[in-house]
Order: sequence, then C-alpha cells, then structure tokens
Amino acid sequence: MSEFHLRTMTDDDRAEVGELIYASLNVWHMTHGRGPIFTAGPQSCEVFYDVYNDLTPGKNVVAVNEPTGRLAGSCYFHPRPNHVSLGIMAVHPNYWGKGIGGRLLQHIIDFANGAGLPTIRLTQSAISVDSYSLYNRYGFIPRVAFQDMLVTVPEGGLNLAVPLRDHVRDAVPGDVEDMVDLELDVSGLSRQLDWDYCIANERGMWHVSVLESPQGEIDGLIVSVRHPAITMLGPAVARTEEQMIALFAAELDHHPGSTPVFLVPSERDTIVRQVYEWGGKNCELHFYQSRGEFQPFQGVSIPSFLPETG
Repeated sequence: MSEFHLRTMTDDDRAEVGELIYASLNVWHMTHGRGPIFTAGPQSCEVFYDVYNDLTPGKNVVAVNEPTGRLAGSCYFHPRPNHVSLGIMAVHPNYWGKGIGGRLLQHIIDFANGAGLPTIRLTQSAISVDSYSLYNRYGFIPRVAFQDMLVTVPEGGLNLAVPLRDHVRDAVPGDVEDMVDLELDVSGLSRQLDWDYCIANERGMWHVSVLESPQGEIDGLIVSVRHPAITMLGPAVARTEEQMIALFAAELDHHPGSTPVFLVPSERDTIVRQVYEWGGKNCELHFYQSRGEFQPFQGVSIPSFLPETG
C-alpha cells in the first residue's frame, strides 16, 4: 500500500472522481449480472462532489496512486452535529483488492474520533458481500433492512388518494426548526444544514414536503432529488406508517414522467404492500448500519443516497 496515499479531495478532482464513481459502481453491477446503475454518463456523477462540497467543503478524501497520480479511490463523508455520515465510497476497478476501501474507511473513523463524533452511519448494499464484510470488520452493525423500490410516475402523475395526503404541503424555511425536532425524536439524528440546503434548492434539483397535523405540528417530512444521475425520494421521517405513505404518495407526483427509487423498511409491511399496489418493484436491498451509539427508530426513518442519510 506504500504506492498509494490519501489526501483531501479538491475542485481539480471533480471530473475524475465522477468518472471513478461511474466506473466503480457500474462495473461492479454489470459483473454481477445486473444493469449499470448510472446511465447518463460519467459527468452526471459529478453531482456527488457538488452536493457534498456545498454542504461540508474540504471533508472528502481520495486515494492517489503515487506512480501515476491517478485516483484509485474516493469517499464522501458529512459531519453532522452528533454523528458522521459516510457517503458514496468508490474504488476504481483497476485497484480492487488492494485494501484501498479499508484505508479510506479508517481515515473517516479517525476523523470522526478526532472530531468527538464517534458515531458513524451509512447505508450499504446488502447484495455486495465484499462491502458488507469491509464495514463489518471495522465495527459497523446492520440495524434495519431496506427494500429499494421503483415506482413509475406517468406524465399526468399518479394522483393517489390516500389518507392524510391533504395534510402534505411544500416545506418553507420556517419549518426547519420543527423538522429538526421531529428527526431527533424519531431517529436520534440532527441535520439542520441539510434541510436548509434542500429547501433553498439553489441547484434546482430538490423538493421538500412536510406533513402538518391539524394542530399545526410537523409530523412528517420528505426530500426528493431529480438529476440525470439519480431520481430518488428521501431522506424522509414520519411518526407513523400512514403518514409516510401520504408523504410518498404526494412526493411521487413531483416527478412526473420518471421512475423514482426510494427505500422502504422491510419490517414496515403496511408501507411495503401499499407501494406494491402502486406498481412498485424491488431493485435492490440495503442495510442501514451504524458504528457507535444507535437509537432504535421511534417511527419511520427513510435513508437516501444524496446526501447520504447516515
């Protein structure tokens, strides 16, 4: 491993990291009998750099092949008030099996410990035994299993009639304090920066909804992103399954003519069966994992991949 060194990701790495992510994930999926996960070209994957650099610039890492200067691996991570979220990690196929993933992961563990944030969260593919083994060796424990589900939304929308849908509205900046309190209650997580960022939507690819009770309390929230690299619902938080179903139903209609993906906790049978009724199909499985303290969810918490929920 002496031929590789780690350093902070910079603006000059943006295009190469995009190509690295595109190659790493697509090659893995295709060599395991699946289709490519990214279909809009390597440049589309630069969105991961843009978002993580917007949120916490200078907190991402690359592994460099010293003889060539080429990037062998990269990882995004996002410090939050009481934990660190580990985002997308990628190793170029040319360097698989050389321990680069472990080097990147140890770097983030060292950062988290040094920052006084020993709890690290991530969402990891359940079909990749290699990545599961990597995280497991480094002390991560799977907490919740999620089904990745796809629902095709026609151009005219789905217009699903479900209870509580009329309680869902667009989020506004004044909702953020209540959104933070809700997620702390349900998930034990705090990320005001994320909610502010997505509601501001300066990149024009986010939408945020909240579910408001008749008493004016925020009982649910959902973010969605639409970009050539990814169209996805989540993160999302709700106190009940009925509330989460209403949030999904409303947010899907913000993506007409597309097929968003979203994660559904496998243990939440009511939600799973409802999504099947909407024509939902499973495309993958993921584990929500933590290293360090974990508070069992007191409601429904849905992770995402951009930004990584953690």
